Amino acid sequence: MNDEIKKACEVMQKGGVILYPTDTVWGIGCDATNEEAVKRVYEIKQRTDSKAMLVLVDSMRKVGFYVDEVPPVAWDLVELSTKPLTIIYDGARNLAPNLIASDGSVGIRVTDEAFSKELCFRFRKPIVSTSANISGHPSPSIFKEISEEIKNAVDYVVDVRQDETGNSKPSSIIKLGKKGEVKIIRE
Repeated sequence: MNDEIKKACEVMQKGGVILYPTDTVWGIGCDATNEEAVKRVYEIKQRTDSKAMLVLVDSMRKVGFYVDEVPPVAWDLVELSTKPLTIIYDGARNLAPNLIASDGSVGIRVTDEAFSKELCFRFRKPIVSTSANISGHPSPSIFKEISEEIKNAVDYVVDVRQDETGNSKPSSIIKLGKKGEVKIIRE
């Protein structure tokens, strides 16, 4: 696993795009602070950049670097969640401009899965995480369901967890307002 994390980090540091396992489904990822790399992810997915993508970080402490304010309830939600949870925060900052939604928000998930957590920790920046599919097509729940088109479009395919057969699911999504309002987007 260490060699794969090292290779993935090297590719992303050079502005490349990776295909990697996350705490939910397999993801297409890149340096979330690199506008050109983010643009490539949109191109690979054949998706307009008006539809925002989320980012992964390895701890709640890092969330504050990428949003103006972390409502206190966010800490509780992440701590108490029994499955992966993406929280949409207002006031995104320090990220590629084309990653931030038109309303200034960004979705951030704190990953607890071993590979993606260590990848985020070692990369030391947030990593884009969007499902490994062409926009509008079904999200693959396992590696074997990822199209050859996607595999061939990225710069590096991580060689970890490719033989898993379980049925992964996307994260829950909650939007938090500045005053602590909670809106469930996806359960």
